[in-house]
Amino acid sequence: MVQVTRPRKRGTSVAVIDIGSNSVRLVVYEEMARSLISIFNEKTLCGLGREVQSTGLLAPDAVAKALTSLRRFRALCRIMKIGRVHAIATAACRDASNGPEFIAKAEQICRVKIEILSGPREAHLSALGVVSGIHKPDGIVGDLGGGSLELIDISGHRVRRGVTLPLGTLALQDLSDKSLKRAERIVGTHLAGVPLLRGGAGRAFYAVGGTWRALARIHIIQSGYPLGVMHGYSIPATEALDFARRLRRLAAADMLANIGAVAEARRPLLTYAALVLEHIISTARPKSIVFSTFGVREGLLYDRLPAPERAKDGLIAAAQQLNMLLSRSARHAQELIGWTDRFMHVVKLRETEEDRRLRHAACLLSDIGWRVHPDHRGEQTLHLITNGNFGSIDHQGRAFVALSVFFRYAGLSEENQPPEIVQQMLPPAMLERARLLGAAFRVAHLTSAARPGVLPATHFRTQGRNLMLVFEHQLVDLVADRVGGRFKQLARLVGRTGSIVLR
Repeated sequence: MVQVTRPRKRGTSVAVIDIGSNSVRLVVYEEMARSLISIFNEKTLCGLGREVQSTGLLAPDAVAKALTSLRRFRALCRIMKIGRVHAIATAACRDASNGPEFIAKAEQICRVKIEILSGPREAHLSALGVVSGIHKPDGIVGDLGGGSLELIDISGHRVRRGVTLPLGTLALQDLSDKSLKRAERIVGTHLAGVPLLRGGAGRAFYAVGGTWRALARIHIIQSGYPLGVMHGYSIPATEALDFARRLRRLAAADMLANIGAVAEARRPLLTYAALVLEHIISTARPKSIVFSTFGVREGLLYDRLPAPERAKDGLIAAAQQLNMLLSRSARHAQELIGWTDRFMHVVKLRETEEDRRLRHAACLLSDIGWRVHPDHRGEQTLHLITNGNFGSIDHQGRAFVALSVFFRYAGLSEENQPPEIVQQMLPPAMLERARLLGAAFRVAHLTSAARPGVLPATHFRTQGRNLMLVFEHQLVDLVADRVGGRFKQLARLVGRTGSIVLR
């Protein structure tokens, strides 16, 4: 008898096919959620827009390469049983006279409607991507693609109307006939007429796009920066200006051809990206350049979330997902938030709103390393958090949360210290706060064995300089010298003596 199996239902995953002027990309996300988790990401540098400005056409070889990639992407979506596929196309396809013909063929292959984004729509989605990935952003978003540059002002969740300029890296290369002097004149002329840049003084400039990310990668490597995470990487504007000018000098000396950190097809475009960045800094005078890996694709999905989901804190949403996935008890981590809330209140430690959200994120992540060998839990969780694939946190915040959990596992002794280069990312007061939080985690996890229901039955009291941890009567058998020793260590960190009290 032949057994017939039912086909698997389509999953909750969602994919975005992004047909850009330089690259064609497929990104698959685990599900539609406030914190997007990509489970597959592949791109092909096709160069669709490399001749659009001069010929008005998508190059035939680029079209053939793009269609081949789209066939593969469609096959991948089929075998991965993607629940929903969205497809978008940007500047090259909307500007080229043979763009509609290409899109028709692409839609036959992808079997979905492809949205050709207008310039303002592309700018808006780029801004929403930054809103979804940067906590309370304030500044100007610049999305540099192959065919265009989108600029738009954002403040928190407020997104203003943006502008589109023909200053994409491939467009510039094409318009200038590969002359940097001519390209510089083109950039200067276009940016001089953009009023919104005048509102960038003293604020952040959020750099979105693959070629600007390549610049960030080079800067990270050259500066010996301890984190390899591109998202949230921030450079003071004056330093970024010097770096952009240095890259242009290297390009003039033909010294960019062998940069191994950047894809070969993207290297010739680095100098145009540096040129645009240089002029933006000179014109807008921002305080810092912040690189964002969240852009049009993430903005497209963020825009489709229900309003209550969009309103969630992206960092806390990501930490909750990791807590559910990796911790022994997700509920215990939530109880730990309340427990540390009470501790901070009793010892009268002041926190900013940002301090509090970082502490809450650390609580949610405080048990994610339990499956690792005990000798390596500290270093492994430090690496996982500092390099985690999530947004709505800057690099200093990553270091704080990671070090808090490191100290929870490794302890506070001089023999078990995290890398000095990571500690140096925090000012002394913030580093001490991470040590304090790690010490609190050590008390909480030892007391409760990371099981729910225990921490709510313990309380904090003070009497003079004595800090007391009060256990309700049903927990009396949990009290031991080791618990008392860790609590005394925690009390010393806030300038108190510590004692255990049974009620």
